[in-house]
Parts: sequence; C-alpha cells; structure tokens
Amino acid sequence: MEEEFEFGFTEDPKFSVERYEEMIRNHDQYFFDAQAFENIIDYYIEKNDPPKALQVAEYALNQHPFAAIFLIKQAQLLVVTNKVDEAFAALEKAAMLEASDPDIYLIRGNIYESQERYGEALENYEKALELAEETDEVLLHIAYVYQNMGDYETAITYLKLCLKQNMENQDALYELAFCYDVLDNQQESVLFYQQYIDNEPYSYAAWYNLGNAFTKLSLFEKAIDAYDYAILIKDNFASAYFNKGNALVNLEKYAEAIDVYRHTFEYEQPNADTYCAIGECYEKLEQMDDARAFYKKSVKMEPKLADAWFGIGVTLDFEERYFEALHFYKKALDLDIANADYWFAIADAEYKLGHMDEAEHAYEKVVELNPIDVDAWLDYSSILYEQQRLQDAIEVIAQAIKNNPEAAELYYRMVAYLFAKGEYNEALNNLEMALSADPEKHYILFDYLPQLQKNKVIVDIINRYTK
Repeated sequence: MEEEFEFGFTEDPKFSVERYEEMIRNHDQYFFDAQAFENIIDYYIEKNDPPKALQVAEYALNQHPFAAIFLIKQAQLLVVTNKVDEAFAALEKAAMLEASDPDIYLIRGNIYESQERYGEALENYEKALELAEETDEVLLHIAYVYQNMGDYETAITYLKLCLKQNMENQDALYELAFCYDVLDNQQESVLFYQQYIDNEPYSYAAWYNLGNAFTKLSLFEKAIDAYDYAILIKDNFASAYFNKGNALVNLEKYAEAIDVYRHTFEYEQPNADTYCAIGECYEKLEQMDDARAFYKKSVKMEPKLADAWFGIGVTLDFEERYFEALHFYKKALDLDIANADYWFAIADAEYKLGHMDEAEHAYEKVVELNPIDVDAWLDYSSILYEQQRLQDAIEVIAQAIKNNPEAAELYYRMVAYLFAKGEYNEALNNLEMALSADPEKHYILFDYLPQLQKNKVIVDIINRYTK
C-alpha cells in the first residue's frame, strides 16, 4: 500500500508546491488540505501555466470531492483553455455543492459575455451582485456588458456605483473616461473627475483623466496643471508626461514639450510615437536635422508609423529637396492611403517639381477626401489657372463654394478668375457675396490680380462694405 503524507495550510505555500512537485516526480500519493491545494493552483496560475494548474485542480477534486472551490478554479482554467462546455459543466457541479458562491455566477457571466449573449451575462452578474461581499468587480463587469451593447449611459451609471464601492478601482476610472469620450461629453467628465478628486486628492489616475478631458476641450493650460498633479503623485507616470508634452505642443511650446517627452525615457523604454512627437517639435522649431534624426529613430523602431515617414518628407521639403521628399511622402501614403494631408503634401511637391499632371491628380484626391479644406481647393484651382485653363479653374472653385459656402476666400478667388475670363457681371455678383461673407479679406483679390486696384467700380463696391 502507498504511503500517504499529509500537508496542511500551516505550510509555506512554496513548501506545498515543492512537496506537490516531489509527489508528481515520485508517482506517489500525498494528501494536501484544501488551503494547500489552493495555494498550489494559484502558484501555477501566477506562473501562467494553466495546464499544470488544471492538473492540480483534478488532484484536489479527487481528495476533496465536495469542495466547490476546486470546481470553480477548474471552470476558470477551462475558460482560459477554451474548453467552454466543460467549464459550464464544472460550474453546474459547483452550484449543486455551494449555490451561494458569487464566483460561479461571475465566471458564467464572463462566458456568456464572451459569447455576446448579453442578457444571460447580465442575469448571472446580477446574481453575483446579490451574493458578493465586495461588489466593485461585479459592477465593473456589468458596465462592460452595457458598453458592448452600446449603452454607454447605463455603463456610466454602473461605473460610478463601482467607484462608490471602491474608490481605488483604476479600471473603472479609465473606463468611465472612455464612455464619456464615446458620448463626447467632456464637460460631464470634467465635473465627475473634479468631484472625485475632492474625495480622493491623491488619485493619480483621476488627475490624469481630468487632464485628458481638459485636453479634449482644448483647455490645454488646465490639462497641463492636471497632468502635473498626476506626475507629482506618481513621478514615473510616463503616459502623463507624454500627454503633457502633447498639450504643450498644442500651445506651441515646442522646446518645453521636447523636455517633457524626453522625461518618459526615464520611466519606460523609448517608443516610436514619442520619437515621432519629438521629431515634430524639432520640425516646428525648424531644426530640421534634429527633426529628421528623431523621425528616423521612429521608423527604425516602427516601420509602419506613417506619420514618421511623412515627417522625414516634411524636413526634406523644407530644404527644397522636393524629389527626395516625394519618396517619403509616398511611403507614408502607402501606409495610409486615405490621408488627405499626405496627398496635399504630394500635390505641392509635384507642383514644385513642375509635374502638373501628377499635382492635379493629387489635389483631386485631397478635395475628394477632405472637401472642407479651403486651401487645397485654392491651390488646386491655382495650378489650372496657371496653365490658362480658366474654365476648369472656375469649375473647381464653384465646387469648392458648394462644399464651403461660408468661405469668403473662395468667392474672392472666383472674382479674380471671372475677371480674367472677362465675365464682369458674374464677377461683380461674386464680389458682393465675398464682401458680405468677410469684407476684411478683400486684399486677397488684389494679391491675385493687383491691376484690379485701379478699377473704380470694384474699389467703390469694396468701399461701400469696408467704410
């Protein structure tokens, strides 16, 4: 007969694991109490070894067939290893032994949630809510289900309840920010985080989310203050440094932003996005060698980062190296074919190289992708005008006006083209519309056709609107 040894919960968990592994090696049969088995299962779960943990659960069930905890652990592990039917069966058995254990319903809810059976998921979570002593995690799961169903208002209600139960639930804080974001309700978000901070002033996550909400409202100074508090509480908070850098960029404080971005390297590995952001700051400061160096670091780390390839192009364009710039713009475009900014840069570079057909094609793409880009319409019509294609230029501006009826610049440009074509009455009609939209911008007309400054009819009409 095999000799049986008993190991109890007074043992160090590490000792229990060693004895268990010794038992397996020796093909022996030791007895462990329930607590020791739990410790051994948790050890393998932490080591991310579900098959071993499952094997321990089997042993535990052989020795403790009426302990629901091992059926629950088994179900958890079966879910992880995609054996959903077996997990359901284990939960059924557990419910027969101990129907009041909330984990049964929590795990079952998880399975239904992953299968997008949201009604059944909610039923189980509600049951877990009735039985659990600490409910914040259950409330969080209910919020996730409502998010998955697209009901963000209800999700917010449950996230707030979750935080009421546990002020330190970081996941709930971030999910709440996400829900407000989806609903584009930053004012509510600001209000919530400010109230939250009144009760919990040392929550770096709350300060960080407050900073993000201010950023989305374009209140960059306030955002920076909030990020500073987050950093004060948690000085290695790389994301707060990064977002503070972005806020400084929005305030055009590029040198300060570079310092803040560099701070992130002290607390996390440098990444392509940060290198790209630093490159952009140097670009705005017109320090093109430094900008190019950081953009290159960025693409070396992440070859699929279109913005960094584009940035290299911008630095070359600045140095009038248009042919080289085009190569990098096209690399960016390959990664993001529907990016209107990339097409615009390509159009401009092709134009500067005298490639009119290619420039025209690129401008066509820009206005197709972004019909409210007034500058693109103006440039597009301009290259047609330069080629004496007056009717084409007029048609392009007419399209532009249809898409941007408020843009005075377009009407002034139309006036210039109509005068050049000799269609004076139509030109004067458009001049009235331009002056109605924005009389201050009448200089645009003279920039384009300076000889019109000598035209008494035009000067009289402008004076009527500007005096």
